[in-house]
Amino acid sequence: MSLIAMNTKTEQSKTSTGKRQVFINARIIDPASGRDEPGGLLVEGTTIADLGPHLRRNAPEGATVIDCQGNILCPGLIDCQVFTGEPGAEHRETLKTASLAAAAGGVTTIVVMPDTSPVIDQVALVDFIQRRARDNAKVHVHTMAAMTRGLAGTEMTEIGLLKRAGAIAFTNGKSTIANTAVMRNVLNYSKDFGALIVHHCEDPHLSNDGAMNSGEVAARLGLPGVSSVAETIVIDRDVRLVELTGGRYHAATISCEASLNVIRAAKTRNLPVTCGVSINHLTLNENDIGPYRTFFKVRPPLRREEDRVAMVRGINNGDIDIIVSSHDPQDADVKRRPFAEAADGAVGLETMLPAALRLYHSGDLSLLTLLRAMTINPAKLLGIGAGRLQKGAVADLIVFDPSEPWVVNKDVLRSRSKNSPFDEARLQGRVLRTMVAGETVYQVP
Repeated sequence: MSLIAMNTKTEQSKTSTGKRQVFINARIIDPASGRDEPGGLLVEGTTIADLGPHLRRNAPEGATVIDCQGNILCPGLIDCQVFTGEPGAEHRETLKTASLAAAAGGVTTIVVMPDTSPVIDQVALVDFIQRRARDNAKVHVHTMAAMTRGLAGTEMTEIGLLKRAGAIAFTNGKSTIANTAVMRNVLNYSKDFGALIVHHCEDPHLSNDGAMNSGEVAARLGLPGVSSVAETIVIDRDVRLVELTGGRYHAATISCEASLNVIRAAKTRNLPVTCGVSINHLTLNENDIGPYRTFFKVRPPLRREEDRVAMVRGINNGDIDIIVSSHDPQDADVKRRPFAEAADGAVGLETMLPAALRLYHSGDLSLLTLLRAMTINPAKLLGIGAGRLQKGAVADLIVFDPSEPWVVNKDVLRSRSKNSPFDEARLQGRVLRTMVAGETVYQVP
């Protein structure tokens, strides 16, 4: 179903000048408050001025009217793990192209990772990302800075200075800190600044030579495997260090039931521990690799179906806090190789929401639960004023039809790289409009 906007020319001019706009005939879902009801929403300038059932069919005088035609109006999504190529590998992705992909996928805030060239481990580079995003990006962009210099895992960065410069959290990107003393020091030091430490958990000594999940499927394909133990060992160590230091800790993307059990136990002890899961590990498993399909080669690797189901349960009961796209663009030169030699990574900004809706249509998760993990939960984790529909909040909104069927075509994806594991997949649910700070940045053609 198409989203029909009334008085299009007037609407475009008013959007650009930040005047009154009203969404009517919507199903409003706000996970922060638990709201799920028919209604409307009024935007004045960059903020939400009013919302509720009284605006369902009644537009204030002089406001531009946007008829949602019964589709869902909710907060814009927040993606806490987005890899780009800028600076240093702009052929893979730039902040501009990533933001265009984000807008098309209903993501209004992205957090970019420090795995660039040079690595974002200095104040000047945090400032560079912020300036480039301000000039080129269509959505809000926050920066995660490196917690060790060059992501080498040996020398800690100036966490305090980087946080003051605008870094929203600290990570070692796709690299794991194997040195326990370094990880302890990072957690100790970060506590003094209230900084969030985000860690990719995969013991390099157990995983560097692996290509996919260890098990029957890997044996059948003749590929070297990576045991889930490589992930769980690191998480278990890190939780013990959190207990020792009191630092805020987030396991970036867990992928197996054993890791979830460690996180759950840490939360029962009221430790400052949270975790995320990628949309790939919620909706795909090792069997999807099929005949060596390299678009399905990701980190951590796709696990057993039993682990995927455990991840879904983790979202449902709140043990897993957030869902991320783990958007990781890779060009054809490094993906069109034998599976064991191909680069890890998959793009996901444009497909995160429709892929997540598979779990809604299958009855595994409710819309409120799904959207909570992509809106208010990441906002709380990062400490930003987003992810909610309330008076006075910034007007970061999306309208989407949860039922519209479509087929993913990598050639029309807005990301500069096309390595989507959902290429040619039939998905159900599509974003119709994305608004950032009161300005429409994406609308279906």
